Amino acid sequence: MNLLRNFLFQAVDNSQLVLFRIIFGFLITCEAWGAVLTGWVRRAFIEPKMNFPFLDFDFLQPLPGNGMIYYFLIMGVFGVMVMFGLKYRMAAISFAIMWSGVYFMQKTHYNNHYYLMMLLTWLFCFLPANWSHSLDVKFNPKIKRNYCLQWHLWIFKGLVLIVYFYSAVAKMYPDWINAIPIKIWFAQKVDYPIVGPVLVQPWFQYVVAWGGIAFDLFIGPALLWKRTRKYAFIASLFFHGFNSAIFQVGIFPFMGIAFGLFYFEPETIRRIFFKKKELFSKVQEIVQPNFQNAKTWAFTSFMILMVLLPLRHHYFDGNVTWTEEGHRLSWRMMLRSKGGIVDVQVRQAEKSYYVNLDDYLTPKQQRAIATRPDMFWYFIQYLKQDLISKGEGEYNGIYAVSRVSLNGRPAKALYDPSVDFSTVGWNYFRENMWVTRGE
Repeated sequence: MNLLRNFLFQAVDNSQLVLFRIIFGFLITCEAWGAVLTGWVRRAFIEPKMNFPFLDFDFLQPLPGNGMIYYFLIMGVFGVMVMFGLKYRMAAISFAIMWSGVYFMQKTHYNNHYYLMMLLTWLFCFLPANWSHSLDVKFNPKIKRNYCLQWHLWIFKGLVLIVYFYSAVAKMYPDWINAIPIKIWFAQKVDYPIVGPVLVQPWFQYVVAWGGIAFDLFIGPALLWKRTRKYAFIASLFFHGFNSAIFQVGIFPFMGIAFGLFYFEPETIRRIFFKKKELFSKVQEIVQPNFQNAKTWAFTSFMILMVLLPLRHHYFDGNVTWTEEGHRLSWRMMLRSKGGIVDVQVRQAEKSYYVNLDDYLTPKQQRAIATRPDMFWYFIQYLKQDLISKGEGEYNGIYAVSRVSLNGRPAKALYDPSVDFSTVGWNYFRENMWVTRGE
């Protein structure tokens, strides 16, 4: 721990951290305001009749009316403040709190990229990324520094290595190796200009599948090694550029490219982006921070947690791509094509009827509860309360008939049709046995 502490608290040039703050601030601003301009906020929070927060986060509900539009507009303002380093700490904390609220408030549009963005926003709350090239320095020159500490950079480097590694490992399963999900996705993009005919070529689909594994597995080590760093960064430009053009996955491809900047020498960053920035000299006086041991343990604990979380799906029996148990927070990004339908039947003493899901859910939410067991269970709890409020609380059970296809296979039942879902709870730490183990 002493060796690790001495390494983490070594002073280094802060050019990479400052540059990433500027880029990250711009990207989160685009994410917030873009969500409003593209109608995503309206589709995710305003149009649905019910919401799907993370379990035990029921207290997080969308603001009424157009409140969520103003919510995202305010978030974008904090993003601009982070980018320019204006009241940086307050802006970073405010954005982190608000984005965490968005993340835990809804699962219909869950995305690993949103999880990564939440982690990054909280990390910035603890980092002095405004010590240079910021309005805070302009208004208070006393805080100006041309250095940061090693851990300020390695908290990002370590996280990037973990994300890419687990993304590569997750792809190492037969369906991906045989490019089956790629074939399904690309078949829907044949009408893309210029590239459409290429996307449906089997050889190209295998290139994308195997190339995705190779990129995720080797990009981290290649960026760390100086001899391959430039070529790895060029590969990152092509890889993320392709993903952005074909899959339209928001700001993540651009963030993925920006991560590569952490691995270049500070002299290179300064020469290209900060030509007038003062050179960092190791002989200058460095203010040593307090609580180094505690911070070293905090850094180590965070990294261990990031390593362990993606492994938790092994604790559950069954294929995680089918059961979804342990899928979130594990960097299992764009791995499978999964779709289906579910019919919900309410059985009463004198009659039985199927619930009209259109009365409760948007089409996207209906597709989500068909394939995501936790969301389906949450909907049943909502349905039970609604039936009680309408005076229909006397029923003999709520049952489900589901048909789900994974990677183009024949559809099977994901939920046990013999189970009365009005009586089952949700198990956090063991299998929910009403989820079939058929895949």
